[in-house]
Amino acid sequence: MGQIISSLFSGFGITDVIDIAIVSFLIYKLLGFIRSTRAEQLAKGLVVVVVAAFLSKILNLYIVNWIFTGILNVGIVALVVVFQPELRRGLEYLGRGKFTRQFSLQQEEISENVDAIVSAVEYFAARKEGAIIVIERETALQDIADTGTVVDAKLSTPLLENIFYKGSPLHDGACIVRSDRILAAGCVLPLTQNQNLSRDLGTRHRAGLGISEVSDAVAIIVSEETGIISMASDGRLSRFLDIKSIEKQLFNMYLSDQPADDRFIMKLRNLLRRKDNDTEAD
Repeated sequence: MGQIISSLFSGFGITDVIDIAIVSFLIYKLLGFIRSTRAEQLAKGLVVVVVAAFLSKILNLYIVNWIFTGILNVGIVALVVVFQPELRRGLEYLGRGKFTRQFSLQQEEISENVDAIVSAVEYFAARKEGAIIVIERETALQDIADTGTVVDAKLSTPLLENIFYKGSPLHDGACIVRSDRILAAGCVLPLTQNQNLSRDLGTRHRAGLGISEVSDAVAIIVSEETGIISMASDGRLSRFLDIKSIEKQLFNMYLSDQPADDRFIMKLRNLLRRKDNDTEAD
Protein backbone atom coordinates (compact mmCIF):
# COMPACT_ATOMS: atom_id res chain seq x y z
CA MET A 1 0.00 0.00 0.00
CA GLY A 2 2.82 2.35 0.91
CA GLN A 3 4.58 1.63 -2.39
CA ILE A 4 1.43 2.44 -4.34
CA ILE A 5 1.02 5.77 -2.55
CA SER A 6 4.70 6.64 -2.99
CA SER A 7 4.52 5.80 -6.71
CA LEU A 8 1.47 8.06 -7.12
CA PHE A 9 3.28 11.02 -5.58
CA SER A 10 6.71 10.29 -7.00
CA GLY A 11 6.26 12.76 -9.85
CA PHE A 12 4.38 15.29 -7.73
CA GLY A 13 6.41 18.50 -7.39
CA ILE A 14 6.03 22.06 -6.14
CA THR A 15 4.81 23.23 -9.56
CA ASP A 16 1.94 20.73 -9.34
CA VAL A 17 0.96 22.13 -5.95
CA ILE A 18 0.98 25.68 -7.36
CA ASP A 19 -1.00 24.51 -10.40
CA ILE A 20 -3.70 22.89 -8.25
CA ALA A 21 -3.84 25.88 -5.90
CA ILE A 22 -4.37 28.32 -8.78
CA VAL A 23 -7.09 26.20 -10.39
CA SER A 24 -8.83 25.73 -7.04
CA PHE A 25 -8.75 29.47 -6.38
CA LEU A 26 -10.16 30.25 -9.84
CA ILE A 27 -12.97 27.71 -9.40
CA TYR A 28 -13.75 29.14 -5.95
CA LYS A 29 -13.93 32.71 -7.29
CA LEU A 30 -15.99 31.58 -10.28
CA LEU A 31 -18.54 29.85 -8.04
CA GLY A 32 -18.70 32.90 -5.78
CA PHE A 33 -19.22 35.15 -8.81
CA ILE A 34 -21.98 32.91 -10.18
CA ARG A 35 -23.78 32.84 -6.83
CA SER A 36 -23.74 36.65 -6.60
CA THR A 37 -25.52 37.12 -9.95
CA ARG A 38 -28.53 35.84 -11.85
CA ALA A 39 -26.10 33.44 -13.56
CA GLU A 40 -26.73 30.94 -10.75
CA GLN A 41 -30.04 29.75 -12.22
CA LEU A 42 -28.58 29.61 -15.73
CA ALA A 43 -25.59 27.63 -14.47
CA LYS A 44 -27.92 25.09 -12.86
CA GLY A 45 -29.72 24.65 -16.19
CA LEU A 46 -26.39 24.15 -17.96
CA VAL A 47 -25.40 21.44 -15.46
CA VAL A 48 -28.69 19.63 -16.14
CA VAL A 49 -28.02 19.67 -19.90
CA VAL A 50 -24.44 18.38 -19.43
CA VAL A 51 -25.61 15.55 -17.14
CA ALA A 52 -28.40 14.62 -19.57
CA ALA A 53 -25.96 14.50 -22.49
CA PHE A 54 -23.55 12.32 -20.50
CA LEU A 55 -26.23 9.87 -19.35
CA SER A 56 -27.78 9.61 -22.82
CA LYS A 57 -24.40 8.66 -24.25
CA ILE A 58 -23.87 5.94 -21.63
CA LEU A 59 -27.37 4.55 -22.18
CA ASN A 60 -26.96 4.66 -25.98
CA LEU A 61 -29.90 7.03 -26.42
CA TYR A 62 -28.57 8.34 -29.73
CA ILE A 63 -31.34 10.79 -30.62
CA VAL A 64 -31.51 12.25 -27.11
CA ASN A 65 -27.72 12.52 -27.03
CA TRP A 66 -27.70 14.23 -30.43
CA ILE A 67 -30.25 16.80 -29.20
CA PHE A 68 -28.42 17.63 -25.96
CA THR A 69 -25.02 17.70 -27.69
CA GLY A 70 -26.45 20.17 -30.21
CA ILE A 71 -27.82 22.29 -27.37
CA LEU A 72 -24.38 22.39 -25.76
CA ASN A 73 -22.67 23.37 -29.03
CA VAL A 74 -25.11 26.20 -29.69
CA GLY A 75 -25.30 27.04 -26.00
CA ILE A 76 -21.68 28.19 -25.86
CA VAL A 77 -22.48 31.07 -28.19
CA ALA A 78 -25.80 31.72 -26.46
CA LEU A 79 -24.12 31.89 -23.04
CA VAL A 80 -21.83 34.68 -24.22
CA VAL A 81 -24.90 36.72 -25.20
CA VAL A 82 -26.94 35.86 -22.09
CA PHE A 83 -24.05 36.37 -19.67
CA GLN A 84 -22.83 39.59 -21.30
CA PRO A 85 -23.47 41.79 -18.20
CA GLU A 86 -21.92 39.19 -15.89
CA LEU A 87 -18.90 38.69 -18.17
CA ARG A 88 -18.34 42.42 -18.33
CA ARG A 89 -18.57 42.72 -14.57
CA GLY A 90 -16.20 39.78 -14.12
CA LEU A 91 -13.59 41.23 -16.48
CA GLU A 92 -13.82 44.60 -14.78
CA TYR A 93 -13.38 42.85 -11.43
CA LEU A 94 -10.21 41.16 -12.70
CA GLY A 95 -8.94 44.49 -13.96
CA ARG A 96 -9.26 46.16 -10.59
CA GLY A 97 -6.38 46.36 -8.17
CA LYS A 98 -5.10 48.58 -5.43
CA PHE A 99 -2.03 49.36 -7.53
CA THR A 100 -4.24 51.06 -10.14
CA ARG A 101 -5.75 53.57 -7.72
CA GLN A 102 -5.04 57.14 -8.77
CA PHE A 103 -6.50 58.99 -5.78
CA SER A 104 -5.50 58.70 -2.15
CA LEU A 105 -7.24 60.66 0.59
CA GLN A 106 -5.94 61.79 3.95
CA GLN A 107 -7.82 61.14 7.18
CA GLU A 108 -9.19 64.69 7.33
CA GLU A 109 -10.38 64.51 3.72
CA ILE A 110 -12.13 61.20 4.32
CA SER A 111 -13.88 62.62 7.37
CA GLU A 112 -14.94 65.70 5.39
CA ASN A 113 -16.24 63.53 2.53
CA VAL A 114 -18.30 61.34 4.84
CA ASP A 115 -19.69 64.31 6.79
CA ALA A 116 -20.68 66.12 3.57
CA ILE A 117 -22.45 63.09 2.09
CA VAL A 118 -24.14 62.05 5.34
CA SER A 119 -25.41 65.59 6.05
CA ALA A 120 -26.81 65.88 2.52
CA VAL A 121 -28.48 62.46 2.68
CA GLU A 122 -30.06 63.34 6.03
CA TYR A 123 -31.36 66.57 4.50
CA PHE A 124 -32.84 64.74 1.49
CA ALA A 125 -34.46 62.03 3.62
CA ALA A 126 -36.09 64.56 5.98
CA ARG A 127 -37.58 66.50 3.06
CA LYS A 128 -38.28 63.51 0.81
CA GLU A 129 -36.12 64.87 -1.97
CA GLY A 130 -34.95 62.17 -4.37
CA ALA A 131 -31.21 61.77 -4.81
CA ILE A 132 -28.62 59.28 -6.02
CA ILE A 133 -24.97 59.79 -5.13
CA VAL A 134 -22.43 57.45 -6.77
CA ILE A 135 -18.97 57.19 -5.21
CA GLU A 136 -16.28 56.09 -7.65
CA ARG A 137 -13.73 53.57 -6.37
CA GLU A 138 -11.34 51.45 -8.49
CA THR A 139 -13.46 51.30 -11.65
CA ALA A 140 -13.33 54.59 -13.54
CA LEU A 141 -16.76 56.11 -14.24
CA GLN A 142 -15.70 58.67 -16.83
CA ASP A 143 -18.06 57.19 -19.44
CA ILE A 144 -20.94 57.61 -16.97
CA ALA A 145 -19.84 61.15 -16.11
CA ASP A 146 -19.83 62.04 -19.82
CA THR A 147 -23.61 61.42 -19.95
CA GLY A 148 -24.19 64.32 -17.53
CA THR A 149 -22.89 67.80 -16.86
CA VAL A 150 -19.31 68.32 -15.70
CA VAL A 151 -19.16 69.97 -12.26
CA ASP A 152 -15.58 69.29 -11.07
CA ALA A 153 -16.05 71.09 -7.76
CA LYS A 154 -15.12 70.41 -4.15
CA LEU A 155 -17.54 67.98 -2.49
CA SER A 156 -19.78 69.79 0.00
CA THR A 157 -23.23 69.47 1.52
CA PRO A 158 -24.59 72.77 0.09
CA LEU A 159 -23.49 71.80 -3.42
CA LEU A 160 -25.20 68.40 -3.16
CA GLU A 161 -28.35 70.06 -1.83
CA ASN A 162 -28.36 72.46 -4.78
CA ILE A 163 -27.80 69.69 -7.32
CA PHE A 164 -30.76 67.63 -6.07
CA TYR A 165 -33.07 70.56 -5.37
CA LYS A 166 -36.35 69.76 -7.12
CA GLY A 167 -36.13 72.88 -9.26
CA SER A 168 -32.61 72.09 -10.43
CA PRO A 169 -32.18 70.82 -14.02
CA LEU A 170 -29.73 68.17 -12.72
CA HIS A 171 -31.83 66.70 -9.91
CA ASP A 172 -33.20 63.76 -11.92
CA GLY A 173 -29.80 62.27 -12.73
CA ALA A 174 -27.00 60.79 -10.64
CA CYS A 175 -24.11 62.66 -9.04
CA ILE A 176 -20.64 61.13 -9.47
CA VAL A 177 -18.14 61.66 -6.65
CA ARG A 178 -14.44 61.11 -7.41
CA SER A 179 -11.98 61.43 -4.55
CA ASP A 180 -13.01 64.64 -2.70
CA ARG A 181 -14.71 66.28 -5.69
CA ILE A 182 -18.04 66.10 -7.45
CA LEU A 183 -17.08 65.03 -10.96
CA ALA A 184 -20.45 65.39 -12.71
CA ALA A 185 -24.19 65.59 -12.10
CA GLY A 186 -27.33 64.74 -14.03
CA CYS A 187 -25.68 61.48 -15.17
CA VAL A 188 -27.53 58.52 -16.69
CA LEU A 189 -26.81 55.15 -15.06
CA PRO A 190 -27.34 51.66 -16.49
CA LEU A 191 -30.47 50.01 -15.10
CA THR A 192 -30.24 46.63 -13.43
CA GLN A 193 -31.61 43.60 -15.29
CA ASN A 194 -32.47 41.85 -12.03
CA GLN A 195 -36.01 40.51 -12.37
CA ASN A 196 -36.36 39.68 -8.67
CA LEU A 197 -36.56 43.27 -7.46
CA SER A 198 -39.71 44.54 -5.80
CA ARG A 199 -42.06 46.37 -8.13
CA ASP A 200 -42.17 49.16 -5.57
CA LEU A 201 -38.63 50.19 -6.49
CA GLY A 202 -38.39 52.96 -9.02
CA THR A 203 -35.83 54.06 -11.58
CA ARG A 204 -33.43 55.54 -9.02
CA HIS A 205 -33.07 52.27 -7.13
CA ARG A 206 -32.72 50.26 -10.35
CA ALA A 207 -30.09 52.69 -11.60
CA GLY A 208 -28.17 52.60 -8.32
CA LEU A 209 -28.19 48.81 -8.32
CA GLY A 210 -27.26 48.77 -12.01
CA ILE A 211 -24.08 50.82 -11.58
CA SER A 212 -23.03 48.60 -8.66
CA GLU A 213 -23.42 45.54 -10.91
CA VAL A 214 -21.07 46.82 -13.63
CA SER A 215 -18.53 48.52 -11.35
CA ASP A 216 -17.29 48.57 -7.76
CA ALA A 217 -18.92 51.96 -7.14
CA VAL A 218 -21.17 52.55 -4.13
CA ALA A 219 -24.50 54.26 -4.75
CA ILE A 220 -26.58 55.97 -2.07
CA ILE A 221 -30.24 56.42 -3.01
CA VAL A 222 -32.91 58.52 -1.29
CA SER A 223 -36.50 57.83 -2.31
CA GLU A 224 -38.51 60.84 -3.43
CA GLU A 225 -41.79 59.22 -2.38
CA THR A 226 -40.87 57.92 1.07
CA GLY A 227 -37.50 59.43 2.03
CA ILE A 228 -36.15 55.91 2.65
CA ILE A 229 -32.36 55.65 2.37
CA SER A 230 -30.81 52.76 0.44
CA MET A 231 -27.28 51.76 -0.54
CA ALA A 232 -26.19 49.65 -3.53
CA SER A 233 -22.82 47.88 -3.53
CA ASP A 234 -21.44 44.81 -5.33
CA GLY A 235 -24.77 44.17 -7.01
CA ARG A 236 -26.71 44.15 -3.72
CA LEU A 237 -29.27 46.67 -2.48
CA SER A 238 -29.65 47.47 1.23
CA ARG A 239 -32.77 49.44 2.16
CA PHE A 240 -34.26 51.18 5.21
CA LEU A 241 -30.86 52.42 6.41
CA ASP A 242 -30.44 55.13 9.01
CA ILE A 243 -27.87 57.93 8.94
CA LYS A 244 -25.48 56.23 11.35
CA SER A 245 -25.47 53.07 9.23
CA ILE A 246 -24.63 55.12 6.12
CA GLU A 247 -21.85 56.91 7.97
CA LYS A 248 -20.30 53.67 9.24
CA GLN A 249 -20.49 51.95 5.85
CA LEU A 250 -18.86 54.94 4.14
CA PHE A 251 -16.00 54.93 6.63
CA ASN A 252 -15.54 51.19 6.14
CA MET A 253 -15.52 51.70 2.36
CA TYR A 254 -12.84 54.40 2.51
CA LEU A 255 -10.86 52.30 4.99
CA SER A 256 -10.78 49.31 2.63
CA ASP A 257 -9.76 51.55 -0.30
CA GLN A 258 -6.72 53.11 1.34
CA PRO A 259 -3.10 51.93 0.83
CA ALA A 260 -1.76 49.46 3.39
CA ASP A 261 -0.24 52.05 5.73
CA ASP A 262 -0.62 50.66 9.25
CA ARG A 263 -0.44 54.04 10.98
CA PHE A 264 -2.96 55.62 8.62
CA ILE A 265 -5.38 52.69 8.92
CA MET A 266 -5.06 52.78 12.71
CA LYS A 267 -5.95 56.50 12.75
CA LEU A 268 -8.94 55.92 10.52
CA ARG A 269 -10.14 53.01 12.65
CA ASN A 270 -9.82 55.17 15.77
CA LEU A 271 -11.92 57.83 14.06
CA LEU A 272 -14.56 55.23 13.17
CA ARG A 273 -14.48 53.92 16.75
CA ARG A 274 -15.08 57.43 18.10
CA LYS A 275 -18.04 57.76 15.74
CA ASP A 276 -19.46 54.50 17.11
CA ASN A 277 -18.99 55.69 20.68
CA ASP A 278 -20.76 58.95 19.89
CA THR A 279 -23.66 56.92 18.42
CA GLU A 280 -23.95 54.79 21.57
CA ALA A 281 -23.85 57.92 23.73
CA ASP A 282 -26.73 59.42 21.75
